[in-house]
Amino acid sequence: MKQLSAQEISNLATQIRRDVLRMVHGCKSGHPGGSLGCADFLASLYFHVMNHNTNFNMDGTGEDVFFLSNGHISPVFYSTLARAGYFQVEELKTFRRLNTRLQGHPTTHEHLPGVRVASGSLGQGVSVACGAALAKKLNKDNSLVFALMGDGEIEEGQNWEAFMYAAHQKIDNLIVTIDYNGQQIDGSTREVMGLGDDIADKLKAFGWEILHMNGHDVQNILDTMAAAKNLAGKGKPVFIVMKTEMGYPVDFMMGSHKWHGVAPNDAELENALSQLKTTLADY
Repeated sequence: MKQLSAQEISNLATQIRRDVLRMVHGCKSGHPGGSLGCADFLASLYFHVMNHNTNFNMDGTGEDVFFLSNGHISPVFYSTLARAGYFQVEELKTFRRLNTRLQGHPTTHEHLPGVRVASGSLGQGVSVACGAALAKKLNKDNSLVFALMGDGEIEEGQNWEAFMYAAHQKIDNLIVTIDYNGQQIDGSTREVMGLGDDIADKLKAFGWEILHMNGHDVQNILDTMAAAKNLAGKGKPVFIVMKTEMGYPVDFMMGSHKWHGVAPNDAELENALSQLKTTLADY
């Protein structure tokens, strides 16, 4: 796939955010907050960073693969896949509808191109990514495995087993990014179960390479992901702390856990869309 420039990616991310809002509004359910916050990252990943093939197969041999651990942000994942050409953009209209392939959380039995693992249950994505990355190493496949997780789901103990395992096994073709927005469904992560201010130090102590990036600065994302790829093959998995703001950049959604899983009403949708200007077209 042709690599887009930072400006082109930023423009596309705005359109993806418009898709997210219209999808969630259309079925009156879903998770707009985290989806909006991760649009720049996923657009950068699929339109510049990863070497991937829209002629989809589950094996992913010879190409980079991605696993979404925080599966509730499926709207931004589906929009990115559709805009990248994995399936028709028109199908976004079916989000969360009866018998749709675009379930509220990604599933595999629907055979939606681009989805390699079901991710309704939080805390499992890094483990799956470890397995896929180790399989690539065993098969002498030099492509990379990327994963995105939420900071709320890091409260699940399985993540920490995966962190230990990846470092111990020197799974150095694995790049995990955490969406560090400080919010989860019941409040801030600090209130629910504080992660501390040293998440990077924790992962470094486990034996990971650590990078930081601004999840709303496309050029910074591209530069950081390039640095992460340069660290591949050097004996350690890579962990990226991505600072974002839930609901970004819609002013009345930003920074509040209240928009974790609430659909905008008609007036809120129009307000939000008015703040998201792009030259691209809605579905």
